[in-house]
Amino acid sequence: MISRELSSQLLESARRFPVVSVIGPRQSGKTTLVKALFSDYKYVSLEDLDNRKFAGEDPRNFLDTYPEKVILDEVQRVPELFSYLQTHTDQKGSAGQYILTGSQHFLMMESVSQTLAGRTAIHTLLPLSWSELSGSVDSEIDYTEFLFAGSFPRVYDKKIPPSEFYSTYIQTYVERDVRTLKQVSDLTAFQTFVKLCAGRIGQLLNLSSLANDAGITHNTAKSWLSLLETSFLVVILKPHHKNFNKRLIKSPKLYFTDTGLAASLLEIETPSQLATHHMVGHLFENMVVTEYLKHRYNQGKRNNGFFWRDKTGHEIDLLIEKADKLISIEVKSGKTVNSDYFRNLKYWQSLSGSPSDDSYVIYGGDSDQKRSHASVCGWKKASHLFQKI
Repeated sequence: MISRELSSQLLESARRFPVVSVIGPRQSGKTTLVKALFSDYKYVSLEDLDNRKFAGEDPRNFLDTYPEKVILDEVQRVPELFSYLQTHTDQKGSAGQYILTGSQHFLMMESVSQTLAGRTAIHTLLPLSWSELSGSVDSEIDYTEFLFAGSFPRVYDKKIPPSEFYSTYIQTYVERDVRTLKQVSDLTAFQTFVKLCAGRIGQLLNLSSLANDAGITHNTAKSWLSLLETSFLVVILKPHHKNFNKRLIKSPKLYFTDTGLAASLLEIETPSQLATHHMVGHLFENMVVTEYLKHRYNQGKRNNGFFWRDKTGHEIDLLIEKADKLISIEVKSGKTVNSDYFRNLKYWQSLSGSPSDDSYVIYGGDSDQKRSHASVCGWKKASHLFQKI
């Protein structure tokens, strides 16, 4: 098993909270991780029909059957359990009673957040970060190979060809998860919608345009996008809220949790095909943004990343909000540094007054450089940069 950086946070939370919840997309490694960390716990999968039926019809007796130290896998399948979990944990008052996993965000499910409040530590486990994976792959790997393969553990653990894995992943997600949800009545239209989302990676989100292209209503597009976000298939990056001038873009940007999934939806079949694809720059940007999210989540911290863009087209791809400063990062897929990489950073510095020491370029090459307007970092060292800043 590839060591996961979230491990220490989960163990610490189990010493402090009665319930520890691990959420994230399907196949991100949640079950493998919690079973390894909490090997003395009873494991119960609520994907199993008998377990799910028992828990849904008689939740009190279900929990009495497993009085302590239990892993409840895919617990969102039985939302009725949450209020009973509240009663059980309050009665016992001890830490580390339950480990919950789920492929939907509990806090985005109605009536769940109140029952969990104050009783659970909620951690997000996304697919493998580059720093977790780097020791298991060829150090000379090109970023197009990494973008194409994505980061799901089974691709590397079971040596499954990415095209085969993601094709199955998409079918399974639609058939097993989406089909049961009332928001989706037309699966063909939904599949088209997801593919259209993949074609808008790194771009400003225009729901009206997306709805028109998918042949659905604006409200349906909004509902389906929320479903993708709740299921951790897409990430919405918000624009930074501080007005350095009055002409800011207020629309968010859309990314996928995994570039391999996005490449599959774009019908990219090989890394070499990706290298010349018109979306390669957007997918590279997607990778850097999600690598930063993984870095934050693996530390048990919230996302503090934004982007900044004004109506004249000046843009900072990733703006990190710290207590005392804003750190600006430009993302460029090119493998040779050129002066154009620094144009938006120069503008940002003149507008915000931020020093050049707080500006960085992450690019598709390998060497690090110190330039007058920013530090340059190769993509393989991005995780080290995130730790530093």
